[in-house]
Amino acid sequence: MPHLLLLHGALGHSDIFTPYLKTLSQYFTVHTPLFSGHGDKELPAEGISIEKYTQELSEYCEVNNLTDVSIFGHSMGGYAALCYAMKSPENVHSIITLGTKFDWSEEQALKESKMLNPDVILEKIPQYAQLLESQHGPKWKQLLPAIADLMIDLGKNPPLENNFATINIPIQIMVGDKDNMVTIEESSRVYRSLPNAKLAVLPDTKHPLDKVRPSLLLNLIKDFWNLS
Repeated sequence: MPHLLLLHGALGHSDIFTPYLKTLSQYFTVHTPLFSGHGDKELPAEGISIEKYTQELSEYCEVNNLTDVSIFGHSMGGYAALCYAMKSPENVHSIITLGTKFDWSEEQALKESKMLNPDVILEKIPQYAQLLESQHGPKWKQLLPAIADLMIDLGKNPPLENNFATINIPIQIMVGDKDNMVTIEESSRVYRSLPNAKLAVLPDTKHPLDKVRPSLLLNLIKDFWNLS
C-alpha cells in the first residue's frame, strides 16, 4: 500500500487525525508523526524552526524507508511538507495542504507570536490552556514561546518564498472560507505559483482541524488522490 503522512500544525497533535484514520487506512499505510516539542516529544535545547521540522520529516521518511510518499499537512504541517518536497522531490508523490499560512512577514509574525503568551492564554482562554496541557504536558508553556520564535524566524526568512515554481509534484492547496489566520488570497497566489496545483476553498470552514467537517475533507482528499 502507498504511504500517507498526516502532519499536524503548530501546537497541534496527531490525535486530531483520529476521525480520518479508519477511512484513509483502506487506501494507505498511514503515518502520524509528531514534531518535536509536541505531545510526548521533547523540546530541543536549540529550539525549533521550520528547517528543523523539515529535517525531522526527512529523518522520519529515511528511518521508515518511505519513498514516493503522499502527504496531508494542516497549517504548519503543510508548510513543512512543501519544504520537504522542495528539498527531496524524488521522495514525495503529492501533497495536500489545508489552512497553511504562506504570507509570512516580520510584522505578521510578530503579530501572531504575541498571541502565544502562556500567562495570557491561562487568564483569557483557560480551556485552551487545559487542552494544550493535556496534549503536550507541562512543557506547553515552553512550547508556546518556541513556536513564537519559529514564526518570527519564518517572517525574517520564509524558505518557500520565490521557490514555489521549483516544486513540480501534484499539490492541492486548501483553505477554509472562514479561516481567520490564512486568507483565500494568499492561498490562491501560491496555487498560481505552483506548476502542478489545484485550489479548493472549503465552505463554512474555520482554521482549527477539529472545526472541519470530516465528510467534506474526506471527499476532497478522495477526489485529489482518486480514491473510490
